[in-house]
Amino acid sequence: MINANHFWGMPDEEIVDGILQIHNRIFANADELVEKAASRPNILFVVAIEDNQVVGYKIGYSLSKERYYSWYGAVHEEYRGKGIASRLMELQHRLVKDARYAIIETKTRNKWRNMLILNIKHGFDITETFIDDEGIHRINLEKSLLDSKREGGN
Repeated sequence: MINANHFWGMPDEEIVDGILQIHNRIFANADELVEKAASRPNILFVVAIEDNQVVGYKIGYSLSKERYYSWYGAVHEEYRGKGIASRLMELQHRLVKDARYAIIETKTRNKWRNMLILNIKHGFDITETFIDDEGIHRINLEKSLLDSKREGGN
């Protein structure tokens, strides 16, 4: 049974270690993640756990009084295709909306098509594309949390 938990602020060391194990396999910058996360305002960790092991996560933080940024998210390779990313995203959006944020935004890359599709399925709109400083094509997306009709629409 996979449980979804959330933490406003840094979770305990065991949870952070589980997140870092998954994070480093995909993003390879686990060392700087903890340091950066600790300084982000209103940081929220949404974590999927099975048998006391982290199998997925979403991390976000406040950009302003009205805007929230969905920063990182990942699911362990062995647990993909089971709806975990959707479940974590839905919980993150509900918690952020309950905290009175009006807009949630995120960025992704063209190479992470599954994440792009998931964001669009959950009501995000593409607002901009650009080439970053490393020459990587990036995609900005945002979603109004005030318009609940679009959540999960096809």
